[in-house]
Amino acid sequence: MRSTRVAEILSVISDRGGEQGTLPTRLCAECLAVLPVSGVGVALMTADGPSGVVLAATDGRARQLEELQFALTEGPCVVASNSGSPVLQPDLAAAGSARWPRFGAAALDAGVHAVFAFPLRVGAIRVGVLDLYRDTPGPLTAPELADALAFADAATSVVLHLQDHAGHGSDDPALTGPIDSQAKVHQATGMITIQLGVSLAEALLRLRAHAYASGQTVSAVAADVVDRRLRFDGEPGTTTQRDRS
Repeated sequence: MRSTRVAEILSVISDRGGEQGTLPTRLCAECLAVLPVSGVGVALMTADGPSGVVLAATDGRARQLEELQFALTEGPCVVASNSGSPVLQPDLAAAGSARWPRFGAAALDAGVHAVFAFPLRVGAIRVGVLDLYRDTPGPLTAPELADALAFADAATSVVLHLQDHAGHGSDDPALTGPIDSQAKVHQATGMITIQLGVSLAEALLRLRAHAYASGQTVSAVAADVVDRRLRFDGEPGTTTQRDRS
């Protein structure tokens, strides 16, 4: 099952230790080692598109192509994030330049002939994108595609883990219970959306802001929301997160 493979990937990158780089860096390195690709990048995305933040890349060329898509707001990572579906372009020379004229030309000039972009999402909330680059054209096989999807799920867990522990001084690389944590954050975000009548992206921002202000992790605050100990709309009988603006 894919969840089992995701757990394996998280275990491998957690066991390698901090001396080998950040979790996103280790994930990209493991993906490069396992799949028949020439470069890997993980970047953050927002509801408005690319955030301009590259979390990790296996080399300078992969990082350059990630940043180029941000600058152009064009390319497979942008389409993957907007659509919520993988974008598989096995032959940039044949079709990529027509679809993304500026990015396609730049990628080919850099020696990249195939790109596979996988959206990192929690429900409808955009988290980021995992991009795989290859020097030679050709599709991923079915087993390779399944593994790439597992790496995308693992990358989503990594990003959420980092966001959950940002500002709380945690340097523990272990990702305990990442799938459960994702589900609870997703559920809490949906509840806040209904309570406040805001978008999913705004609800997630409110959830993170409350976690930061209260010195808790995002998953802990999400648990309070899901268990109805915390509401964001001021219903009597619960703790309320008031607008601090």
